[in-house]
Amino acid sequence: MLYQCYTPADLADLSVFLRNLPAGEPITFVGLGSNLLVRDGGIRGSVIFTHSALVRLELVERESRTEIFAETGVASPKVSRFAAMHGYEGGEFLTGIPGTIGGALAMNAGCYGSETWDIVTQVLTIDRVGQLRERRHADYRIGYRSVTPLFEGDEYFVGAWLCLQQGDGERSRKKIKNLLQKRIAAQPLQIPNAGSVFRNPPGDYAARLIEHCGLKGARRGNAMVSPKHANFIVNAGGASAADIESLIDHVHATVLKECGIDLQREVRIIGEAAR
Repeated sequence: MLYQCYTPADLADLSVFLRNLPAGEPITFVGLGSNLLVRDGGIRGSVIFTHSALVRLELVERESRTEIFAETGVASPKVSRFAAMHGYEGGEFLTGIPGTIGGALAMNAGCYGSETWDIVTQVLTIDRVGQLRERRHADYRIGYRSVTPLFEGDEYFVGAWLCLQQGDGERSRKKIKNLLQKRIAAQPLQIPNAGSVFRNPPGDYAARLIEHCGLKGARRGNAMVSPKHANFIVNAGGASAADIESLIDHVHATVLKECGIDLQREVRIIGEAAR
């Protein structure tokens, strides 16, 4: 059962909301949900939607340099376009990340050889009682598609300062256009999906392994391994979350058996199974 959905007006409103929640209330932050699979039974607790809510995006002066500050509800591709428009380079890869900055921070999302935390100098967090803090890069252990806080307590990303190089905005816009065309050509963007299902194992690609096992087009109910990109599972029409999760498990087990590779999920599965 989904107990409560909430979209904050701004950070101050979010702070008040968190401060007034019961101490044991589960909290889930959701941006665009692009790498999220919610089980059919829904999510218990409070679900906080940041997209279209925490959307401040601006240039700021910090420590004798100009950085981009983005709240976590801002879509990652919008940040890449904003940077290019102001003559900054190095953020073009964000155009290939379909979610918000919040999701990109939480999982160190990346593509085309770059990762989100490569350009992060500091983050703004909020805790369960609504207190804001600035956290340094060194406050987290950053890995491939993983971010682990090195401090106690629950804190949630609500903003980030990004450092990019001043350069040629026109060149950056051309690169963004090329990367977008590459993404459209390679991924099943016209069919509902939850993004890349598995992380790439060291020295290889999850899609190559899945295709090698003959799993393109494999189905569970109306969930299907995309014939276009094997590391995507698409909803072919009316698929349940259980269908999708079952197919994820089948792909994982098959690759482990045939290739000896224990693929790690990139898609985040939350919520409860239907009763």
